[in-house]
Amino acid sequence: MRILMPLPDNDFDVTEVAVPWQVLTAAGHQIQFATEATGVVPAADPRLLTGVILGRLGAADEPKHFYHQLVQSPDFRNTVAWADLNPADYDGLILPGGHAPGMRQYLGSEILADKVAQFWALGRPVGAICHGVLVLARTIDPATGRSVLADRRTTCLLKYQERAAYLLTAWKLGRYYRTYPAYVEDEVRAALNSPGQLERGPRVLDRRGTATDDTSAFAVQDGNYVSARWPGDAYLFARTFCELLDGSPVRGNR
Repeated sequence: MRILMPLPDNDFDVTEVAVPWQVLTAAGHQIQFATEATGVVPAADPRLLTGVILGRLGAADEPKHFYHQLVQSPDFRNTVAWADLNPADYDGLILPGGHAPGMRQYLGSEILADKVAQFWALGRPVGAICHGVLVLARTIDPATGRSVLADRRTTCLLKYQERAAYLLTAWKLGRYYRTYPAYVEDEVRAALNSPGQLERGPRVLDRRGTATDDTSAFAVQDGNYVSARWPGDAYLFARTFCELLDGSPVRGNR
């Protein structure tokens, strides 16, 4: 199946892109990467490859290995422009996250939000993780005038996670961990019909799920939509999205 993954030109999260790419391609699916302009070769937040501060808080070794494989992939280097996308050409949509300043290009794009709204209306599998949930929170359903997430259960990067990362690094990196003045959790909650629709999962700060252990991972599935909080949920998120694809009524119909 063909999966669309939009990205900013730079600063996306290593794990939230590389792990879903590896899981989905290993399952036989194809990912089409899209950037604001055609042919841009995007780049992850470099601090996540070397360690955010004092060599720590970066991506784990396995996701970094996947990322180094990813950047050699022809699919990664043959991006299409957001404006040129035909959402109906794709069987699934994944919206990854990231918190560094370059993410604003992607999180705030009206062009991308319009394409996301078109895809959402198709009822096909959609996955969003961390800041990627903001894209959906900001995407308006033209039929209701509300966010497409208004009546959905979801999760996202939680306030205590965002605040902890900021407090640990602000002395050296300033507002690197604060993409916007508002916390992601607060903006997502405001987009929902009821604040109780936002699910938090177990409290974690440094324990991450892995390819073989979901003990510390969390994802929320509501119909054709799956969401997760942070890179530590990426493996569970990707596998849950794969299961959605396997059960999707569009499978084999295009």
